[in-house]
Amino acid sequence: MDWQGQKLAEQLMQIMLLVFAVVGFLTGYVMGSFQMMILVYAGGVVLTTLVTIPNWPFFNRHPLKWLDPSEAEKHPKPDRQQPVSSKKKHTKK
Repeated sequence: MDWQGQKLAEQLMQIMLLVFAVVGFLTGYVMGSFQMMILVYAGGVVLTTLVTIPNWPFFNRHPLKWLDPSEAEKHPKPDRQQPVSSKKKHTKK
């Protein structure tokens, strides 16, 4: 799953859970059944899980291009330098 696919999965999850929460609440309210409300929401959670957790092909529309290992050896990481202190020492005159 690429980065845009992760974002899409997160957005789908949030939207679907919200929709099923509202639908579950309204169903439970109209029918006067707390059990029906919980069942509708639980069904929504299961459906949301089936849509967002597997790595479906539509989550891989923007694959990452990895750097070739031989190319990585040509460009080594720079050495880390000691951080320069930005504190100024004041002297009395």
